[in-house]
Amino acid sequence: MTDAATGPAALTERRGNVLIITINRPEARNAVNAAVSTAVGDALQQAQDDPEVRAVVLTGAGESFCAGADLKAIARRESLFHPDHPEWGFAGYVHHYIDKPTIAAVNGTALGGGTELALASDLVVAEERAKFGLPEVKRGLIAAAGGVFRIVDQLPRKIALELLFTGDPISSADALKWGLINQVVPDGTAVDAALALAERITCNAPLAVWASKRVALGVDDGVIVGDEPGWARTMREVRTVLRSEDAKEGPLAFAEKRQPVWKAR
Repeated sequence: MTDAATGPAALTERRGNVLIITINRPEARNAVNAAVSTAVGDALQQAQDDPEVRAVVLTGAGESFCAGADLKAIARRESLFHPDHPEWGFAGYVHHYIDKPTIAAVNGTALGGGTELALASDLVVAEERAKFGLPEVKRGLIAAAGGVFRIVDQLPRKIALELLFTGDPISSADALKWGLINQVVPDGTAVDAALALAERITCNAPLAVWASKRVALGVDDGVIVGDEPGWARTMREVRTVLRSEDAKEGPLAFAEKRQPVWKAR
């Protein structure tokens, strides 16, 4: 799908058996709107349906990976999801299972939804400048794109809860230390490093790799079964949170460049 102002919302490129998907809104730090969710979701499905694609690399154009949801689109009450496949979730990616291994090439800051894209990926390569975090609580919101339950699965519990409760970011070096990512690489080299990692995967027997992923992630009929209770709880809680006064106060305070005044209601 094309973003009217800037052209394709995501670009795709084949490198041998690897499909590179690049979120292409550098002017908005690759924030996700419906155009991004449509373009990324369709590209991911293309990878799933093409037997010659054996791994996927997801990255961002410019020097940002993904700044999360497009707050301007939200303010205009636009949907952030694929119009035909809203079940694929944020960026057409976080609730969109494919058998092919996915590698996030985090080429810059990945806060909020950017961290949730990394959490949804099988492997993560990040540049030294990258930062990870779920700052939604600072705005009266929760990390509703899988972040709340996935970060507790992927980090030591106390570290994950500190990130969730404080909303504070961590560096790529700390993300590596706690096992959130696979590699830290010099700035400007994330995609090359991800492709090198993909080559180590795609040289193996594809059916065996895909079957291994399904068993490791607990997949039945294209669904990660263990994640479904987390999605149900997230949707139940987010509906309540979004109706709160605090959820309105957080973005308003941000826009007015002041500290929010929380009322717990």
